Amino acid sequence: MGITKLLIANRGEIAVRIIRAAQEMGIRTVQVYSAADASSLAVEMADEAIEIGPPPASKSYLNIDAVLDAARQSGADGIHPGYGFLAENADFADAVEAAGIAFVGPTGDMIRAMGDKASARRAAQKAGVPTVPGSDGVIGDLSEAARIADEIGYPVMIKATAGGGGRGIRVAENARDFANLAPQAAAEAKSAFGDGGLYLEKLIARARHIEVQILGDGTNFVHCYERECSLQRRRQKVWEEAPSMALSDRLRADLCKSAVALAQAVGYRGAGTVEYLFDDETGAFYFIEMNTRIQVEHPVTESVTGLDLLTEMIAIAGSAPLSVGQDDIQLRGHAIEVRINAEDPANNFAPFPGIVDNFRAPGGPGVRFDHMLYDGYQIPPFYDSLLGKLIVTAHDRPAAITRLKRAVGELRTGALKTTAPLFLALAEDADVQAGNYHTKWLEPWLAEHAGTFSDEEGT
Repeated sequence: MGITKLLIANRGEIAVRIIRAAQEMGIRTVQVYSAADASSLAVEMADEAIEIGPPPASKSYLNIDAVLDAARQSGADGIHPGYGFLAENADFADAVEAAGIAFVGPTGDMIRAMGDKASARRAAQKAGVPTVPGSDGVIGDLSEAARIADEIGYPVMIKATAGGGGRGIRVAENARDFANLAPQAAAEAKSAFGDGGLYLEKLIARARHIEVQILGDGTNFVHCYERECSLQRRRQKVWEEAPSMALSDRLRADLCKSAVALAQAVGYRGAGTVEYLFDDETGAFYFIEMNTRIQVEHPVTESVTGLDLLTEMIAIAGSAPLSVGQDDIQLRGHAIEVRINAEDPANNFAPFPGIVDNFRAPGGPGVRFDHMLYDGYQIPPFYDSLLGKLIVTAHDRPAAITRLKRAVGELRTGALKTTAPLFLALAEDADVQAGNYHTKWLEPWLAEHAGTFSDEEGT
């Protein structure tokens, strides 16, 4: 039958992106919003908008009952959770399906299986996907964990089985570190995710973070090639690109094949991302987790494949089969995405909520800016600082970096400080231009360049 009215259970730039995709499919849209987002671009663009609570996310965007009440009130027959908030909440997916509404994503059981990192690791091993040496599932008490850490060999990563965003993760260099850090990781995970379960992985020095975009309709499965996300601050991605310059054609084929094997093994439905660590020294790759939602960085994949991942996942949720086969998906050119946040990079990335004025979006050939901005918009202080994503595409990576510098230089947000100056500096760095970096590269670079970022360009 297909979805005819889609409720967007999210906010910000991803809500705008979903609305546009749905409207191009002829689907009416319903935007839920908190009191703080009454003047948001998504509320203005949607066909209908319903307030669901006060500013705190726990009383609005994370309130399952309020979201479902809005769906019933509006007659929505589909709900898209975007990323963050309820996107990987298995109970929410179950509640949506129980209400007779299509959930744009995998089933609750699949979210549970792949969202729990220890369970996902076992599923990957069963599918023949390489995994980082580590504990076999959730560890028991801390004495058992210490014994396993000794067997794996230090340094080790202590990781929460639930959640994401870099929380619940610690690196122990030795047994003394482990004794101090493991309780901290468990407590942080319990506080953030309601689950203090931990597992261990061998730390791979100088690893790259490479992920494969997959699509599945429960029967057919394809990959959309990889993205590299190795430039990270506090385990948060800041610069993503496709394809990765670190992979040979053979390695790319092997990596993508393994991601499809995992999707097929679990009968995946929707858009998902299989994430890996890639060891530059050995050429080995290791599965680390699977994200059962659309990713912030999905536009770089769209830019080099020509696919619209949002329309694909909405169609799949409406019981349509995949519209493409593997042979239809080809790589063309190189794309880079940078995250424009309301943060001051010259002041240790302090949040900078404020008012957007004299706004100018970058444009021109090969430039895409997914955002939530307009002149006079007041950035609310209650949520993530992401304002938008600037994506550039060119025939090769050097040309994409050149285009990125031009596009970042065009962006204007008035007095509002953003992370734009960081990307101008990174684009000029010799190591970045050569692709010589890894997941631990950026933070020492930031420490070396502290206080040098300037918004003199008017960004």
